[in-house]
Amino acid sequence: ILGGRKMGPAVTALSVGASDMSGWLLLGLPGAVYLSGLGEAWIGFGLVFGAWLNWLFVAKRLRIYTQVANNSLTLPDFFENRFNDSHGLLKLVSALTILIFFTFYASSGMVGGAILFEKVFGLDYNLALLIGSFIIVSYTFVGGFFAVSWTDFFQGCLMLIALLIVPIAIFSQPDTQASFKQIDPAMLSFINEKTTVIGLVSLLAWGLGYFGQPHILSRFMAIGSPKDLVLSRRIAMSWMIVSLVGALATGIAGSLYFAAEPLENSETVFIHLAHAAFNPWIGGLLIAAILSAIMSTIDSQLLVCSSVITEDFYLKWLRPQASSKELMLVGRIGVIAIALVAGVVALNPESSVLGLVSYAWAGFGAAFGPVVLLSLFWQGYSRNGAISTILVGALTVVIWKQMTGGIFELYEIVPGFTFALFVGVIVSKISPPTQKTIADFVAFRESLKTQ
Repeated sequence: ILGGRKMGPAVTALSVGASDMSGWLLLGLPGAVYLSGLGEAWIGFGLVFGAWLNWLFVAKRLRIYTQVANNSLTLPDFFENRFNDSHGLLKLVSALTILIFFTFYASSGMVGGAILFEKVFGLDYNLALLIGSFIIVSYTFVGGFFAVSWTDFFQGCLMLIALLIVPIAIFSQPDTQASFKQIDPAMLSFINEKTTVIGLVSLLAWGLGYFGQPHILSRFMAIGSPKDLVLSRRIAMSWMIVSLVGALATGIAGSLYFAAEPLENSETVFIHLAHAAFNPWIGGLLIAAILSAIMSTIDSQLLVCSSVITEDFYLKWLRPQASSKELMLVGRIGVIAIALVAGVVALNPESSVLGLVSYAWAGFGAAFGPVVLLSLFWQGYSRNGAISTILVGALTVVIWKQMTGGIFELYEIVPGFTFALFVGVIVSKISPPTQKTIADFVAFRESLKTQ
């Protein structure tokens, strides 16, 4: 499931980046900047800071603790072992949460794939969705975690190249340079008349999500040596910053290039720019970067879903004696089921890549972020506190999302993360951990000093 914990620093770094950013980096963010300007860049600032903190404070501790805690291979598995939950309730709650929010996350990738095939091949959206989903699910079946991580590495390289070449090519054109002198200054301002405190906090709060993303955390768990995480962090952060700058530049380039004829769908700006700036061969290769971004994320998500279904449901509750071949079959059936539900969600014509990613990101960040942090840093954190944290975080995101106006315009990850963290501490004070759980944490802390 974790590739035998043999991943190298470079592969880990780009696998984290590629599986993290997905089609959102080439479709959602450039589209948002195309519409609203650099005011949307605050998402990037929040993400960079959150990712850096995640690498700095979570990666090493999680890598060591998951191995110390009975060699935990999944996040629910780690939670169960961390809190010595013999009843399995914590694993069940966390596994269900993963499957629910990954369905929406996978749906965002399917929407991105459908947009790609619709625009490139002129297909009907529903047919494009069907073809894209089939390709993505089939691709996931080809290899396990190790193979997926290596393909993520190469896909990450392609994404980076595409995000550099496209805006450079557009800005190099004389017409674009002339248009740049006439651009609305508000488009180039990080703060303008549309900026609000709630909006600014919401954009920056995207960084909170990193602490709870299972497909990112699993990469930390899989690296060969905790000592490699320093180099891996440097590579990952460099890739991330350059890629985000490229995405922002793509959005601005699109607003200049298509000023006279605005695009119907802002999230197609990268596709149209690639067509406009290059011949069909190079343009096709660059557009393939979108498919790479989508596939690198969905395969990671579906792989996590597969491991949750097999390890945390089937093996735990139904057939503890199941063979490896049987587990593989069950995992693949589960992946197909998740993909089908995600496809139904993606059928909604109002769905957007950014909107679906935002919801899933908030769900994971609020439900698992506080649990991961408290599990790694506080010996007084208890099993009941962890269960309460997950439930409060997930439910707050779901309920808050349904509200509109006033304070409810605040990104749902903020109240979700805050309430979950608060409840986790309070419940753990009321219902403290067992002595064994405390002793295990002390042992982990000692092992941390030697690595």
